[in-house]
Amino acid sequence: MLGRLGLQRRSDYMAALRSFFLAHGYIEVDTPVRLPVLLPEAHIVAFSSDGWWLQSSPELCMKRLLARGCDRLFQICHCFRKEECGRLHQSEFCMLEWYRTESDYHDLMAECEALFAHLSLHLGHFPGLHTPGRIRRHGKVIDLTPPWQRLSVHEAFRRHAGMEVEEAMARDLFEELLVSRIEPLLGWEAPVFLYDYPAAMASLARRSAVNPQVAERFELYVAGMELANGFSELTDTTEQRLRFADAIAALEAQGREAAMPERFLDDLAYMPAAAGIALGVDRLFMLLAGYDDIRKAIPFPAETL
Repeated sequence: MLGRLGLQRRSDYMAALRSFFLAHGYIEVDTPVRLPVLLPEAHIVAFSSDGWWLQSSPELCMKRLLARGCDRLFQICHCFRKEECGRLHQSEFCMLEWYRTESDYHDLMAECEALFAHLSLHLGHFPGLHTPGRIRRHGKVIDLTPPWQRLSVHEAFRRHAGMEVEEAMARDLFEELLVSRIEPLLGWEAPVFLYDYPAAMASLARRSAVNPQVAERFELYVAGMELANGFSELTDTTEQRLRFADAIAALEAQGREAAMPERFLDDLAYMPAAAGIALGVDRLFMLLAGYDDIRKAIPFPAETL
């Protein structure tokens, strides 16, 4: 729970985030938090709200704005997911999402590097920053100097999990091995982009033209903590509808409600090539401010309400 100094730091942090995107030609948008239908994703459990849903991400509405002709958008907003509250999770949390047309996931990786450089320059007085361009975490110094390491999911499983990613998926061990054996090792010398996820693990991402078995998706890790999830957007409405149908079937098999987001699919037909990314605002602030628990990085943790 933040005190006066922490609240000031968080305000400075929010201002620094906004100044980066405004300086790079983005427009800030605010979209509805309560929606009649969400994008169907089996791994996310949403909160119902009088027959509608609280957003788990602003992705649906922001992509519809891309289809209207906007080319660079960002939003800082609250999202809601039924998760166990703890050191890294809150059911209500703050998300930064940004989208840009005529771009792919490589462009987003470079933009993440530029964003961190901007934050390091403007927030150098934060206790989590060892010196400008370096983060201090658990006695280790993490160098933010680009380019950051790019590690494919396939190589990460070979190197750290002791098996091929295909075997892990066939044995339903992908998430378990990722969380227990891979994630804790990533991003202790410099940030790491874990990229090229199996296509089955990226329902909204475009398949790679080089290897259609993987999708152009990455996650960003610093100090063993996942901070962001980005990808080249899938804009093929036929393929997206089929992926949603599979997700809806999986949700219904769990006894959960789901519906096809028809208006989203209608607009998707007009969306140009684009890339988008979601970044955990609270987690990144926690890292920069030197906190060891996300509950210390927000004004009111759930258990204090």
